Amino acid sequence: MLSGRNYRWCIAWLAITLPWSGSARCAPLRPPDRIVSLAPAMTELLYAMGLGDRVVGVTNVCDRPEEARAKTKVGGMTDPSLESIVALRPDLVVMIKEGNPKDLAARITKLKIKIHVFSAKRLVDIPPAIRELGNVLGVSGRAGNLARNIENAIRKGSSLRNTAKLATHKALFVISPSPLIVAGPGTIMDDAMGLSGLINIAADANTAYPVISLETVIRRQPDVIIIGSVRGMRGRAEDLLRRLKTVEAVRRRRVYYMSDSLYRPGPRIPEGLAELGRYAGLP
Repeated sequence: MLSGRNYRWCIAWLAITLPWSGSARCAPLRPPDRIVSLAPAMTELLYAMGLGDRVVGVTNVCDRPEEARAKTKVGGMTDPSLESIVALRPDLVVMIKEGNPKDLAARITKLKIKIHVFSAKRLVDIPPAIRELGNVLGVSGRAGNLARNIENAIRKGSSLRNTAKLATHKALFVISPSPLIVAGPGTIMDDAMGLSGLINIAADANTAYPVISLETVIRRQPDVIIIGSVRGMRGRAEDLLRRLKTVEAVRRRRVYYMSDSLYRPGPRIPEGLAELGRYAGLP
């Protein structure tokens, strides 16, 4: 029989997971010994919580920390091999709502494998999601420390913004140069830009990651352009910048290639906020 605490946790977890997956199993009450991670951010969190030795499988794009690269690969985030996952005999598969397909959770649970779905769409969602994951994994203390680090970084940004210590500049956060996909409203990047004193010129879009035209960028004249430094991005961005040569940010060389720290809702979020804050200061 479930204890009162475990029962309440199980109900809360299902309330989050069921609407997303359509099928879910309550994560194990006993901390799992064999974990498969289906997202880079989850792999980083597992290692940051000191659970690297329990990770038995990761995706092809789980590249941090370096030790994770030696783990058995189960395929991509959107199309992992269920056969490979089953072969690893996991106690738990850790997934992320913003990245793994909705139907994947249902397919895994049908195989009698327990899952946990990490859900953090906004910056403020990350600390509680980390604490929840820590409870599932039996490392609530370590998870709490990671969550507090992120909360402190958010609090610091909010304090600077509220006391008007940050200058405000119009900015564009480029996710993909071609087609031109940018960070819109309701995203971690948009939240981080606001904390850093940057005004997102795509904040009025009707989707989280809109495709926008060059004409829109030229008309709105961002003071700074941030380009996510994912693999191959610099080469693809060069053509975009040539076509935006009349934009203030390009003319004044206020184009910055940022790390992937804000792409992953994990332990490097404070680093990402600090990095973005430096770019917001402008040269």
